[in-house]
Amino acid sequence: MRHFHHLEEDLRHTLFLHEPHSFVDGDDRDLLALALGATLYVPATRAGLADIVGKRATEGVSSMVLDLEDAVADHEVDDARANAVRALDALAETDAASMLLFVRVRAVGDIDKVAASLTTGRAALTGFVIPKFGSDTGAVFLDAVAAASELLGKHLYAMPVLESPALVHRDTRDRELCTISGILARHRDRILAVRIGATDMCGTFGIRRDRDLTIYDVRVIVDVIADIVNYLGRSDGTGFVITGPVWEYFADHERMFRPMLRATPFEEHDAVLFRRHLVSRDLDGLLREIALDRANGMQGKTVIHPSHVAAVNALSAVTHEEYHDALDILGGDDGGVQASGYRNKMNEMKPHRNWARQTALRAQVFGVTNKGITFVDLLTALVDR
Repeated sequence: MRHFHHLEEDLRHTLFLHEPHSFVDGDDRDLLALALGATLYVPATRAGLADIVGKRATEGVSSMVLDLEDAVADHEVDDARANAVRALDALAETDAASMLLFVRVRAVGDIDKVAASLTTGRAALTGFVIPKFGSDTGAVFLDAVAAASELLGKHLYAMPVLESPALVHRDTRDRELCTISGILARHRDRILAVRIGATDMCGTFGIRRDRDLTIYDVRVIVDVIADIVNYLGRSDGTGFVITGPVWEYFADHERMFRPMLRATPFEEHDAVLFRRHLVSRDLDGLLREIALDRANGMQGKTVIHPSHVAAVNALSAVTHEEYHDALDILGGDDGGVQASGYRNKMNEMKPHRNWARQTALRAQVFGVTNKGITFVDLLTALVDR
C-alpha cells in the first residue's frame, strides 16, 4: 500500500519532491503507526462489505476498521462478525489486502471467533481495535490478540481505544492511566497506536460537540486528552503513537460562527470556490482540528466518512520546509541552534530532535511536497469537488 497512489503519476511528480514509500503490515511498528493516517470506520453489517473496502482502497484509503461495536445494534453482532470474516476472506486475494485492516470487537470472545473463522482472510487482517480499553479488562483483550496471532501464524496488532468513565473522571484518571500505561508497556510490540474515543468521553457528561467547534473547545474533554498524551505520548521510548479523535460531521448546515479557514491561501491559488466547498461540508472545522491534533502530540485520525480521508492525509504530508528543517536538525549532532534554511525560525538541535525524527518517518510514508506546494494544492488534488 502507498499513500496517494490513486493520483496520476504526472500530478504526483508536480506535488512531491519525494513521493511516499510503500508499506506493508510487516514493516517497523513505529513507521506503520504513522502510516495509518486517516483510519476509516465502516459498520460490519454493510452489504457488499468486501466491495466497499476494495472501492475505498482505489480511492486512496489506506487503513480501515470493520466495526462490530457502537455502529452495530446488539441483535446484529453475530451477523456482523460473520460478515466481517467473509469480507476479509474475500479480500485476501485482492489488492485491497495490502491495506491496514482491523476489526473493532465488542467483547473479548469476538477476537477468538474472528480468528478461528478466517480462512484466507488472515492475509488481509492487520489486527483488532479494542473499545473502552481499561485497567480491568485491557490485559485480557491483549492476551486474546496474542492468542489469535499464534493461531493465525501472523503478528497481529491491537489498537486500544481510551474512552471509559474511569479515564474521563478526574478523581480516577491518574490511577487508571498509570495502570493502563503498565499494561501497554508489557505488550509494547503488540500496540500499533492508541486511539481516543472522544464521542464516548463527551457522552459521559451528556455533551455532543457542535460542528462549529473543535474537540479542543470542549475543556472537560481536552483535559483528558492532555493527560493521555502526558502518560502515553512521551518520546523517551516509553510512549506510543496517539491518534486524533473522530470528526462527526460531513453535511451542510446553518453556521453560527465564521468559517475556520482563512481566505487568503485560497485566493492566492485561485481556489475561492474550493474553499466555499470545504466550508459547506464542514471540512474547515475538520482541518482546524487536524492541525490542533498535531499541535497536541497526535498523528492520524479516526474518520467516519470517506470525504474526511483526503483532509487528514493531505495534512499528513511533510512540507518542503518541514523536511529541510528536520534534516538540518538531525545533522546537528553537537547541539546548538541555527536559523532555518527558510530564514523564518530558529532550529534548536537538541529540543527539536524528537520532532525531526518523527517528521523524517512521516516523510517516508506520506512523502515530501515540492517547494511552494501548500495544503491547498494537495487538497484540491485529493478532494472530490
